[in-house]
Amino acid sequence: MDLLKGLNWRYATKKMTGKKIPQNQLDYILEAARLAPSSSGLQPYEIFVISNPSTLKDIRAVGYDQSPITECSHLLVFASWTNYTLEKITRVFDDMMSVRGLPKETMTNYKEIVWGMYEHLSNDWHAQHAAKQAYISFSMAIAAAAELEIDTTPMEGFLPDKVDEILGLGDMGLTSAVILTLGYRDTENDWNVKLKKFRKSKDDILHWID
Repeated sequence: MDLLKGLNWRYATKKMTGKKIPQNQLDYILEAARLAPSSSGLQPYEIFVISNPSTLKDIRAVGYDQSPITECSHLLVFASWTNYTLEKITRVFDDMMSVRGLPKETMTNYKEIVWGMYEHLSNDWHAQHAAKQAYISFSMAIAAAAELEIDTTPMEGFLPDKVDEILGLGDMGLTSAVILTLGYRDTENDWNVKLKKFRKSKDDILHWID
C-alpha cells in the first residue's frame, strides 16, 4: 500500500486481536523509526520494543487501562533524553565521524556551537526539545506501519513517571515521551473501526505564502 492510501486506511485502533506481527514487518517499522531525522542528527531518544505480557500488563495499569496495550503485538515506548550534556553530544558526533570515515575533530567547531546553544538552557527545555525529536521518529513508525496495513494506537494517555519506573528509564537518563501499540484491529469489537475518517480540510489547515 502506498503512503497516502495507508494514512487514509489507518485510524487509532481501540481494540486489537493479539495477533503477532511478522518479524520482517516489525523490523521494517523499527528501521523507519531509526532513520527518522532529528535536530543536528543527535537522535536524543531510544525506543523500547515490548512484548513481555507482564510488562505490558504493568504499563496498562498506569495507562488508564487502555486495552490495546495488552492486546497489541508489540508496544513501542519512545523514551527521550532528560537533558543534553556535552558528553552525550560528543558521543553521537564521534560515532557519526567514525561511520563517515572522518577525524573526530571534524565536528569540533559544530559541536561547540550546538553545546553553546544548549548549555545555558534549562533541563525542562532540554527534555521538551528531546521529546520533540522522539515524536518525529514516532510519526515515521506510524507511517511505516500504515504502509504495511499494520494498525497502531498512538498514546499520550499514561503516567510517564510510572512507565519510567517500570522500565528503569531514570537510571538511563531517559523519560517516556509517547507510546505506540502495533498490531491488528479487532473489527468485531472496535467501536472506532467503522467511523468515517475525519481530518481538517486542506482549506482549514494549509496556508500558502507565495
